[in-house]
Amino acid sequence: MAKVIFFYQQPKDLDGFEAYYSQVHHPLLKMFPNSNSVSIHRVIRTKNTDLNLYLLVELQFESLEILQQSIVSPEAEMAIKDLENLTQYLTHPPIMSIVN
Repeated sequence: MAKVIFFYQQPKDLDGFEAYYSQVHHPLLKMFPNSNSVSIHRVIRTKNTDLNLYLLVELQFESLEILQQSIVSPEAEMAIKDLENLTQYLTHPPIMSIVN
């Protein structure tokens, strides 16, 4: 199993972020080909970091190879391009990690 994980810090415009994320960006993530699931987690508390994390989003894939094929798809490119629109609500762009 492999995952792409996005870490979002506390938005500067929480209401705008929530509306845009749920109505526009999240549906784009659900279009990633061969994704087993898309999970959203609200961060309650963090330790050992100065980051004010707010949201963690995981896209899960059967293997690293499938993930790598998916992230270069036209659907993934749409979601990546849409990050530009989402950042208007953020102080910092999301952190992205790929884990296997």
